Amino acid sequence: MPRIAYFGPSGTFTEMALAKLESTGAFRGPVERVPAPSQGATIELVRAGQAEGAVVPIESSVEGSIAPTLDALALGPRLQIIAETELDVAFTIVGRPGIELTDVRSMAAYPVAAAQVRMWLAHRLPDVEMYTSASNAAAAEDVAAGHADAAVSTALAGERMGLAVLASGVADHDQAVTRFVLVAPPQPAPPRTGADRTSFVLELVNEPGSLMRAFAEFATRGIDLTRIESRPTRTGMGTYRFYLDCVGHIDDTAVAEALKALHRTAARIRFLGSWPATSAIGTPPPADEPAAAWLADLKKGVADL
Repeated sequence: MPRIAYFGPSGTFTEMALAKLESTGAFRGPVERVPAPSQGATIELVRAGQAEGAVVPIESSVEGSIAPTLDALALGPRLQIIAETELDVAFTIVGRPGIELTDVRSMAAYPVAAAQVRMWLAHRLPDVEMYTSASNAAAAEDVAAGHADAAVSTALAGERMGLAVLASGVADHDQAVTRFVLVAPPQPAPPRTGADRTSFVLELVNEPGSLMRAFAEFATRGIDLTRIESRPTRTGMGTYRFYLDCVGHIDDTAVAEALKALHRTAARIRFLGSWPATSAIGTPPPADEPAAAWLADLKKGVADL
């Protein structure tokens, strides 16, 4: 039974994402779930050989990319994303048994969750004191430990801690979605499906036009970039690395050619993987077969091409 780490403790949305991956056959059988206290710690369990894979959140439709996950993937020995899943995200407000929502004076919340219910809290509990927790499930644990009156959490975590549900379906934005990825040691990418996502990290030479030239490698090949994000390298002011997602697979000729071109010119490029996308994400790269057949005919000396 493979050990799969996840951003815990038990009861987080990440554990729910792991359960969804299990149910859709990502592991070809049951797994041993191993909770870890942060995204970075979850990923490090794979690098240390203590888990065969790790499930972590990578992107929220409300708050954008999850920075700790991006940083953990960019640094240290290379790991690879091999699958993804998405969850609709709405939170449950849980509290000590017997307390009413109007009596809540302190609220525990993971920062990403707090940002997604900011307006709801401002409208219903404008004077509540916020308490920062390490995860959504940890927020429920903090209530059970007496650190706060209530928590922005999940129904599962509240039930496991014996807490009361004060409000459910809490979200500032309808149809909020979070994307989670399965990270594993480097391996051949899952087979191309025609509806794939490729992700990589790019560090460029610090000279005029380097970013424009990098983007041109995709534009001239008709590759749809679906995410472009910069994060500081933390090695000095004004130094950044770029995280890019594109539609397509490393086995698509256009994507492979772009990656080869970047390898020739970039200061550093880290391939994070190609895998089937959960939902439609953009325009696939152009097919190579017609151009390849035309070139083959040229080499054969075929007339009237």
